[in-house]
Parts: sequence; C-alpha cells; structure tokens
Amino acid sequence: MTKIYAHRGAKGTYPENTMLAFEKAVEMGVDGLEVDVHMTSDGQLVVIHDEYVERKTDGEGMIRDMTLEEVRALSAGARYKDFEAYESSWEAEKVPILQEVLELAEYHDIELNIELKTNKVLYEGIEEKVDAMVSGYAIEHKIVYSSFHLPTLIRIKTINPNARIAWLNKKVPSIIYDYINTLKLDAVHLSYNAVLKKTGKIGKSEDKVRVWTVNDVDDAERFFELGVEAIMTDFPREMLQARKEYKAGEAGIG
Repeated sequence: MTKIYAHRGAKGTYPENTMLAFEKAVEMGVDGLEVDVHMTSDGQLVVIHDEYVERKTDGEGMIRDMTLEEVRALSAGARYKDFEAYESSWEAEKVPILQEVLELAEYHDIELNIELKTNKVLYEGIEEKVDAMVSGYAIEHKIVYSSFHLPTLIRIKTINPNARIAWLNKKVPSIIYDYINTLKLDAVHLSYNAVLKKTGKIGKSEDKVRVWTVNDVDDAERFFELGVEAIMTDFPREMLQARKEYKAGEAGIG
C-alpha cells in the first residue's frame, strides 16, 4: 500500500523542519519523514528548507555564510504564532542538525528521505559529509537521498554504490523507466500536479514514484488507486486517515 511521508515533518500543523514537527509526525504513525539539508560555513549539516533563514526563523542571512553556532542561535518556531496549535514553547525550537534526525530515525520504524538542497547553492563536499554521517548509524536501508540536482545524486552513488537515490522533478519525464534504469534510481519524486495531468506516463513504474506534496484527500485517493510507492504530505494525520478509509473500502469494511 502507498506509504505516507511527512513533508518537512507535520508542517501543516507544526513548525516545518523542526524536531517537534518530526516527532509529532512519528507519533501519528507515518511511514517516513522528508527533510532538507544544507551546509553551514563551518561545514556542519543543518535541516532547513531554504538557502536563507529569513522565511522560517527570526534571523537573516544565507546558510552558507553562517556558522552552526549562528544558525542554532535562531528560533525555528517564532514565526508560527498564527498556527492553531501554537504554544509559546515553540519559540525554543532550533534548526536541527542532521544527527538529531538520524537518531530519531534510528529508534523508530520509519524511512528517511534526505533532500540535498544543491540545486541553487553548490555545497562542496556535502555528499561525502552526509554519507559519512549516515554511515555512523545502522539505518542505511531506511535512507533515500533526493535532489533536483542530478550531479549530486551521481556523486552520492559514486561515493556509496548501495545508496538509494531519487530524482526530484516538477515534471513527469518521458520514458520514465529509462531514467530509472540508466541512472540507477530507486525512485522519481514528482509534483502531484504533474502526475495528475500525466498519469499515463508513469505506467508500469508506479512502484518507483513518490509524489509531493499531497494535501487533498481526493488527490490522495487517486494516488492510492494508481499504486504509487509513496505520497508526501504537510498533513500526515489526515492522509493516514484517508489511507485507512481507502483500505477499508477496498476490503468492503464499513
């Protein structure tokens, strides 16, 4: 059955890419987490979506120009006061380091999609650093690396031939299986809009397709019918319930 990945954690309800959002998603029962990784000026791996910190923290600047100490001094929860579940304790949420997320994955039955954010800033050596860090945990089988930047995926596969890699794309590539086979991809991660418009193009490759970002129950049911490998969502609780109801309907229960 199609897996449910929490996109940047349960980001529709909690501060995105924070340990709070990841832990809440795990409590909900997700199959996987999707996280974004950048590298600081002193070579440390941090989990945040943008190349800069203004949008989702109370600071400003580019990650590549900041030290880990500077990034960790920021609040990753201060900009979420309009969220229904907001609590003052969110102010203390920090931008996570990758080790924290790996430790969470190590102790729970979840997969981890590590997106390397290298399509706008080329962090020299980030692939080696991420692979070296992951190798310190017995969870390689739980990890899939993704990126919009194909050279990053090729470098990861060169560094570690056993690594699982997935190409992020806003469009559905023509002859999708040729990309999968030639580039030795574990999967292709595609925009939900693109897949809905071109469902025929993923034929016979559905088990190699993960779709982002699915927040509508009707859309989710369509992807369950298509049999894609996973959907990524900002609202994992709702999508998990939708999958439960879909499975019950298929089984003729209720």
